[in-house]
Amino acid sequence: MNNDIFPCLWYDGDAKESAEFYCNIFGGKITADTPVVMNIDIFGQKIMLLNGGPQFKKNASVSFMVICETEDEVQKYWDQLMDGGMALMALDSYSWSKKYGWLKDKYDVTWQIFLGEKQTEQKIIPTLMFIHENNGKAIEAIELYTNTFPNSKIGNILRYGDGSEGHPSPEPAKNIQHAHFEIDGYSFFCMDNSYDHQFDFNEGISMVVMTDDQEQTDKYWNTLTSDGGRESMCGWLKDKYGFSWQIVPKKLIQLMSDPDQAKAQKVVQVMMRMQKIIIKDLEEAYNS
Repeated sequence: MNNDIFPCLWYDGDAKESAEFYCNIFGGKITADTPVVMNIDIFGQKIMLLNGGPQFKKNASVSFMVICETEDEVQKYWDQLMDGGMALMALDSYSWSKKYGWLKDKYDVTWQIFLGEKQTEQKIIPTLMFIHENNGKAIEAIELYTNTFPNSKIGNILRYGDGSEGHPSPEPAKNIQHAHFEIDGYSFFCMDNSYDHQFDFNEGISMVVMTDDQEQTDKYWNTLTSDGGRESMCGWLKDKYGFSWQIVPKKLIQLMSDPDQAKAQKVVQVMMRMQKIIIKDLEEAYNS
């Protein structure tokens, strides 16, 4: 599994509490513990929790599908995640799963707990909902993402018009009901949705991509900010759909983690003034 790509969840001071909550539920472990950044490992998957402040709230435009092997497993995760949370779709039997439910936990992270076959070794799969002006663009986004990253592929695609549900849908027939794709070996699900939700993609949930060098950094950055995407600060960007990415050279983490605090701080100060991360400038600051 590729741990150079992983989700980042935005918090207002309660990242550690949340990290402990998820590790207790899923049997994970905390792998980085700082006032700003918590990293956890759950089922061999990395998730970053960032104490960024009150600016952004997580919402259901990005949820996390947990693929379960037994009904008991579904029930266990559901009951624990519902502590202080609320159900968005009741835990029940549906045409697509014998036991499934969608909930928002007390930290505003949304989870789809699903009994079914794993399509990949990944247990937890980020699920992107394309709504409002993005509704109907899920397939276009899949093509952009899989063309941008290496070792990518498009998996199963179910459109609303495929008729597999056996009942009419208010969604356009060509819209994506459910699709699976991989970028550099990391799995996502996605869907289109015509409902007028009171939320959309924002920085509350982003995807981090660790890069090997400047060439790779430039490629991902330039592709994802093109055609309506927007550059932000410190390696953050929004693609043309408003979905947030952090394009982070591994060299940045290496330099920022240097035991020489003075050198590490110089790197941080330079990085804070950047949009796209320029490795050469970081190295110059480090060596100055």
